[in-house]
Amino acid sequence: MQASDYLDDLFSYIDRSPTAYHAVANSAALLRDHGFRQLREVDTWGILAPGSYYLTRNDASLIAFTLSHSPQTGMPLRMAGAHTDSPGLKIKPNPMQMRHGCVQLGVEVYGGALLAPWFDRPLSIAGRISWSDSDGKLRCSLIDGQRPLAIIPSLAIHLDREVNDKRSINKQTDLVPLLALSAEAAPPDLQAVVRDELARRHPEAAQAAILAFDLFLYDTQPLCRVGLQGEFITGGRLDNLLSCHAILRALVQSGADRNRLVVLNDHEEVGSVSTSGAQGPFLKSVLERLYPDTDLRQQVIAGSLFVSVDNAHAVHPNFAAKHDPDHLPLLNRGPVIKTNANQRYATNGLTGALFRRFCDRAEVPCQQFVMRNDMACGSTIGPLTAAEIGVATVDVGVPQLAMHSIRETIGHLDGWYLLRALTAFFSAEDEGIRCPEATS
Repeated sequence: MQASDYLDDLFSYIDRSPTAYHAVANSAALLRDHGFRQLREVDTWGILAPGSYYLTRNDASLIAFTLSHSPQTGMPLRMAGAHTDSPGLKIKPNPMQMRHGCVQLGVEVYGGALLAPWFDRPLSIAGRISWSDSDGKLRCSLIDGQRPLAIIPSLAIHLDREVNDKRSINKQTDLVPLLALSAEAAPPDLQAVVRDELARRHPEAAQAAILAFDLFLYDTQPLCRVGLQGEFITGGRLDNLLSCHAILRALVQSGADRNRLVVLNDHEEVGSVSTSGAQGPFLKSVLERLYPDTDLRQQVIAGSLFVSVDNAHAVHPNFAAKHDPDHLPLLNRGPVIKTNANQRYATNGLTGALFRRFCDRAEVPCQQFVMRNDMACGSTIGPLTAAEIGVATVDVGVPQLAMHSIRETIGHLDGWYLLRALTAFFSAEDEGIRCPEATS
């Protein structure tokens, strides 16, 4: 895959993935197109033959793996992981409100979102619907409005003269999107609104009974290139669907002669404590089924490497003082190795050295990031995965501006560099992914 083809594929993947549910559905389709066979957790697997497999949990997390040998041969695993969720606004269970002729929508803030950029943007609705068909059977379907359905208008500056000096956003009262105008005293039935959206894609659901939903708002403007030479990419959910896309593409294009595994976890932006989050049992349970013998499983994990991929903080030219002066990741200068003395990132000197070697083999540049001592550091699925299963881990990611905004910004080359580095990782010889023991 060439750089231009990569960008086209990345844009398509993210634009078609407004929620974690859609990201997993699109990821599964990509894997099936490359010969991966679906497994289900409720089935008996037995000893799997060499081949390519994937499974999902809660429709929003995914694990895929390729086996070049039977798991019982004890070959090490090249593992990589990212997260499918992004900060945003989630629709409440009983959201419909009526004020001054306006139909409004109650929402919750999901994760650590930058709130100001959500105002004055055309928003659509997407997510998962649980519904009952005419036979009383429970079904789940994904919906995507794919058109502007809501907006959160700003208050006019004439009514808040100090807004540019000391703006404060109240999550309960200020973040209430407009959905429609109505002369009725009561808001419309939410079930009817959702059913109409569901029936657009699933005509058989025209008379469905909507039982529950997991719905989110998203910006309808697609990803685009910006800059005199198109040097930047801007759009929603770059954190962290760019990483998911790079991991999957590296997996399917690096051949099938290695034992490899990728995990895409949901709920990283809210702490990862869930059945499908990195602090839950999803990955551990799959490894236990692949390697039911405890001793063999620990041998495999001890010889393996996990690459945790999540976007990094590029230096902002207007706020360079927010960075450590000796660690200033730049756009279009390659993936970033992230370190933290307090293990908010799981990188150590050995795992960082291994990833730098993959970058060298792929002939891509590599950078380093560490947070200022007087500022708190974020985290990733890396430390959680390392602690849960005991695998050597390195935290990496492409440099990014406006992290957790409704529209984020990266360099147009960095995702391509990351893909090449991950492909080198998945293709490495077994000895090339092991951390050697220190000698005195």
